[in-house]
Amino acid sequence: MDKRDYYEVLGVPREASAQEIKSAYRKLALKHHPDKNPGDKQAEENFKEAAEAYSVLSDPNKRGQYDRFGHAGVNVGSGGFDPDIFADFSDILGDFFGFGDVFGGSRRRRPNQAQRGSDLRYDLRISFEEAAFGVKTKIKIPRQETCSVCGGTGAKPGQGRVTCNTCGGQGQIRYQQGFFTISRTCPQCQGTGTIIKSRCTECKGAGRLPKEKILELKIPAGVDDGSRLRVAGEGESGANGGPPGDLYVVIEVEEHPFFKRQGNDIYCELPVSFPQAALGAEIGIPTLQGKEKLKIPEGTQTGTVFRLKGRGVVSLGGRGQGDQLVAITVVTPTKLNKQQKQLLQQFADASDGESEEESEGLFGKVKDIFG
Repeated sequence: MDKRDYYEVLGVPREASAQEIKSAYRKLALKHHPDKNPGDKQAEENFKEAAEAYSVLSDPNKRGQYDRFGHAGVNVGSGGFDPDIFADFSDILGDFFGFGDVFGGSRRRRPNQAQRGSDLRYDLRISFEEAAFGVKTKIKIPRQETCSVCGGTGAKPGQGRVTCNTCGGQGQIRYQQGFFTISRTCPQCQGTGTIIKSRCTECKGAGRLPKEKILELKIPAGVDDGSRLRVAGEGESGANGGPPGDLYVVIEVEEHPFFKRQGNDIYCELPVSFPQAALGAEIGIPTLQGKEKLKIPEGTQTGTVFRLKGRGVVSLGGRGQGDQLVAITVVTPTKLNKQQKQLLQQFADASDGESEEESEGLFGKVKDIFG
């Protein structure tokens, strides 16, 4: 029986691009794949026909020969079907059918391949001051470490691993299914090609053991809530002599009862009495560096913000330092004695009828009343 034209098989014009050919084949392969059409001989033949057409038209040299001489110009194997072409199809069908595993090669594990150890995360809670100034601390890390008895091989000392007799050291088992040669990871050796004949009595063949290690950490000044510090090589040990993973320390900063952080600046609210705000005062205020004096000028209003230069948090890395922002809150007394009421009444009487333009003289009267 004469073969159909390859362009006709894929349903593309002769001037089709490589991407158009690839897309057309992909649709047909997914439609006629034997796994989706079990027992359907016609679907199997359609699948083989599409695969043969793609093997030629996807290769620029073969396509050129085909365009010039037709089927006589190309050779795609016995019976018109070349099983080797599936080595190139994993990028097309791998997401749907796992072809990289089915046809072998691309996903095969090397025997005893070294594997990097897992990264670990540790959440560390520190105080507001420790985040601002830095701190040295010790943490205890539970992790998998290489067995000191077998050196990570999992076998008894001096015996090592032997070739897997199930797969013959290949790490894969091949079997025929229809016109496919299918490869699967060897269940005996899990793809390594070797097995442990006599297991290490310490780690029971695992090659690693759960242990705890105490690490001393230096937390730099300026870290903030959510900062992540990487400690290289302090994750879990790698398998088969692979390198260890890393440890990531995630910082959680406790809230402060007085300060709030805004970038590298710190913010606080300072309550003052009405006389202090009206007459002015010098008030002691806490900072991260200790107590300092803050001069409140007369007539200060609620919401006024004063800036103390260089009293904030050091920038992570030591370049620059933030400020301390002090927001004034004028406190209204809730209980007054008789004398206080009389004095405030005098102030109210003296203020009655004052316009905004005359408000500057108002504070002079406050001084006279409150001394």
